Amino acid sequence: MRFNQILAVCFLLMACLATAEDKPAAKKAGSSDAAYTAKALSAAPAGVKEGAGVVRLAEDDTMQTLRESKNGFNCMVLMNNMMCADANSMAFFGAAMKKENPPDKLGLAYMLRGDQGASNTDPSATKKTADNHWVVTGPHIMIVGAGVKDLGLPDSPDADPTKPYIMWAGTPYAHAMIPVGGGAMHSMSSMKSEAKGEMKDMDAMKCGKK
Repeated sequence: MRFNQILAVCFLLMACLATAEDKPAAKKAGSSDAAYTAKALSAAPAGVKEGAGVVRLAEDDTMQTLRESKNGFNCMVLMNNMMCADANSMAFFGAAMKKENPPDKLGLAYMLRGDQGASNTDPSATKKTADNHWVVTGPHIMIVGAGVKDLGLPDSPDADPTKPYIMWAGTPYAHAMIPVGGGAMHSMSSMKSEAKGEMKDMDAMKCGKK
């Protein structure tokens, strides 16, 4: 996951949430927003996505609310990463972006579609280097808050993303990464879905020839 962009969005979202009461309700999403909304919500389990809000970073770096949150979670898509996070985890990552001490509150974020990779030692890294311990994690949840340090999870810079581990260990922004499905399993599932779609298209073409 490109955490520096994610952190920026978290900061913007927290600012929007802080002033949400002074703004009119979000407009009903149109058909052009449907695909984005579905993609953003895919980061969360069914029980969470049902009441989660959906936000999007506009070209002018403002935050658009496509759907108001009813359960405290907001979902987004950024750099092809899908994430649904509660207010505490948003505040946590916002503090990381500003390099401030994070709040000592338990927070939860879902990334059930996995991420595109991040440095396990440098929260501000934007790409893989020879020594920044880049790690790509499949479907997972993130738990933030000072208490995660007491979970006894591995905190090696060279993390095994198929098992629970602590990311950014030794920094104020250490948080738990809990995989909930292997990346290979996710890839196979995606391939199966794509294959089914192609088969439906072929069937439709055959029907059209008759």
